[in-house]
Amino acid sequence: MEAGAGSTKPGALPSGAVQSNTDFGKPGYGAPCPPPGKKPHRYIFTVFALDVDKLDVPASATAAFVGFNLLGHTLAKATLTGTYRR
Repeated sequence: MEAGAGSTKPGALPSGAVQSNTDFGKPGYGAPCPPPGKKPHRYIFTVFALDVDKLDVPASATAAFVGFNLLGHTLAKATLTGTYRR
């Protein structure tokens, strides 16, 4: 995948792909941004292998709705936990 493929700018995603809303309430990746000077925050990234080419959910779906549908099609998953502080 090319750099910037997750951008919310028009034309950045592969044809037919959409970004659903995140826990931030809007689409797109919200990078780590803990408060300055605080202890490190944990960030958990999970990649899913699915039994479908794409989830049949609207782009306006909530993160909870996407998660529900995602778990129903999960074959396997891998998780990476990182810490970050400023």
